Amino acid sequence: MKKKVRNLSFLLFVVLIMALSIWGPEALAKYKDRAILDETHEQTVESASEGYRYTLNSNEKLYILSRCLNSQNLPESEQNALTRKEAENVDFPDLEGAYAFVVNHRGPSGKEITSEEIYEACNKGLEMLKELDILPDGVRKVDAASYDATLYSAIDVPEPQNNVAVWKMSLSTSQKNANKENRLIDAYIDADDGKIYEFYVRTSRVWEDMDPDEIAARWSGYMGLTDPEPYEAANPLMESTPYFKKYVYSGMGNEETIVTIGFYEGINELFLKISK
Repeated sequence: MKKKVRNLSFLLFVVLIMALSIWGPEALAKYKDRAILDETHEQTVESASEGYRYTLNSNEKLYILSRCLNSQNLPESEQNALTRKEAENVDFPDLEGAYAFVVNHRGPSGKEITSEEIYEACNKGLEMLKELDILPDGVRKVDAASYDATLYSAIDVPEPQNNVAVWKMSLSTSQKNANKENRLIDAYIDADDGKIYEFYVRTSRVWEDMDPDEIAARWSGYMGLTDPEPYEAANPLMESTPYFKKYVYSGMGNEETIVTIGFYEGINELFLKISK
């Protein structure tokens, strides 16, 4: 008798286990659905706009920007005024290689300097360069009436998280007949911290009064870059002026960035430009 009871109990237990395995998951799912359906729930998630750009060090940002600037053809200074192209509202569809330099039509993301703030940011950058004796004190301030500012994105296309936002500040073409003495002609400005990467400035100084090694060292400290090394491969035909000196900075991986400090005689234009 006891054996039959044990067998029956075991049989009932097996049936119960089978029933739970068949209907249990469905019942549990319905129970969870009742707990969340027709109810408003709040959940903290990481915004897609946050972390849109990986944190790059100064040398890496300089390298990406240099590669992107080399992927499109823009004139280097007022020296090439006849071939100058307007940057405003222009995209560059015929880009070479894996780097793109394009107008950012969406505007600042909220973390970057806005179109209202860029003129003040540029003037602060100019003042810092004056304090470092990279630029003379006579260089005039920029303003919205005389200058055009366009936001660009410099993008490593295969690794788009590696990108740099920069403002291009240019003396407006409406100022063709204006006095350009002691004025900024063009500059690329970091949209995050307002530091000036590249510039062309009319100045009262002459090349003989300048020390390019000192300018490179001070600009490197200002930008937070590693110390530059002289570019030994430079030759006199690399620029359209005989007054220049080139420097090498570490880039990404084993790549390097070349920075040129030079001077156009006649128009008295000092320039610092970056290239791959």
